[in-house]
Amino acid sequence: MIRSALGPKGGGAVLLGEVWRRTIVDLSYSACFMDFGGSRIPSAMRKLVVTRLSQDFRSAVTVQRVPVPTPDDGDLLIRNRFVGINASDINYSAGRYDPSVKPPFGAGFEGVGEVVGLGLSASSRFTVGDTVAYFGEGAFAEYTVVPAERSVAVPEVKPEFLTLLVSGATAHIALRRLGDLAEGETVLVTAAAGGTGQFAVQFAKMAGCHVIGTCSSDEKAGFLRTIGCDRPINYKAEDLAATLRKEYPRGVDVVYESVGGSVFDLAVDCLATKGRLIVIGFISGYRSASGLPPVAGRTLPAKLLKKSASVRGFFLPHFLPDYRESLAGMMRMFLEGKLTCEVDRGDGHPEGRFVGLESVFRAVDHMYAGRNLGKVVAELTPSAESKL
Repeated sequence: MIRSALGPKGGGAVLLGEVWRRTIVDLSYSACFMDFGGSRIPSAMRKLVVTRLSQDFRSAVTVQRVPVPTPDDGDLLIRNRFVGINASDINYSAGRYDPSVKPPFGAGFEGVGEVVGLGLSASSRFTVGDTVAYFGEGAFAEYTVVPAERSVAVPEVKPEFLTLLVSGATAHIALRRLGDLAEGETVLVTAAAGGTGQFAVQFAKMAGCHVIGTCSSDEKAGFLRTIGCDRPINYKAEDLAATLRKEYPRGVDVVYESVGGSVFDLAVDCLATKGRLIVIGFISGYRSASGLPPVAGRTLPAKLLKKSASVRGFFLPHFLPDYRESLAGMMRMFLEGKLTCEVDRGDGHPEGRFVGLESVFRAVDHMYAGRNLGKVVAELTPSAESKL
């Protein structure tokens, strides 16, 4: 009688009559594990690739058909179900973050889906079938290889988890590390009904602050009230500068600013003594050639000096040591019903929901048109080949 040295508990041997044989799928010596049978992994996939540097996302990015990648030792192969749209997608396609990176390269920063393959070391923390969310490059693809250390287990594949990866983390860490929030202070959040603004409103309110939020419609103003915003200001119906001068003559203590240009100038002017302005972006200029909206920079030093105020920049990759703890805390709050994660899946778009890889182009346009309420998310469906 021939027996495997592993025995009946050897993780890959079964008894066939009187002979021990290994199962067809033997993981004991594999460099990586690929669930071809259960997940129907195709040989090729589609992904969005930056082929030329441009702030025009549609002209910079193309849909390409490429082989499905194989994970290395510490990686996961994730079948994406939802991907998140960020204002910075345009900055990335324009090559503004790292000039040394040249096309072609993958687009997209965040996704949520199922693990369908993984490297040997990664298998110590994850297994095929796990649902995970991640923050990393190349997310706009049907399948993405991501280091396991950048992936976070989530209870299920839900688009709400995407809202926390970049948008939520930016608000949570920026306000905690740079805002120095104190109970009773006044906080102004620009683009408050957007992907990250919604979280800044909630975290400022949790800190016991009075929260003002700017938005572009009555619908968004109504949403802001539901998440605790004390004074939503629809700047298309009210004069923002006049309203702030009249209702907040002392100024505001903290500004969470993502618009830039004239809104940045106004935010500086309305700072209170010892006020803090946190710059997390300047979306109004991203589609320009320079990427920078003009501001009244010459007078900035004098204005800050007169008020002992400060302007503080925040770029999430510089705060990665805070990331995992921040994400875990937000996950708990969401699962306990203490945090609203509003998702915009394109239900109000004339062409319908953002479904399929090509819908990412529409989703980016939707966000830059200022029509989104909450975090813009696109759903990816399995390719026809993967359904066979």
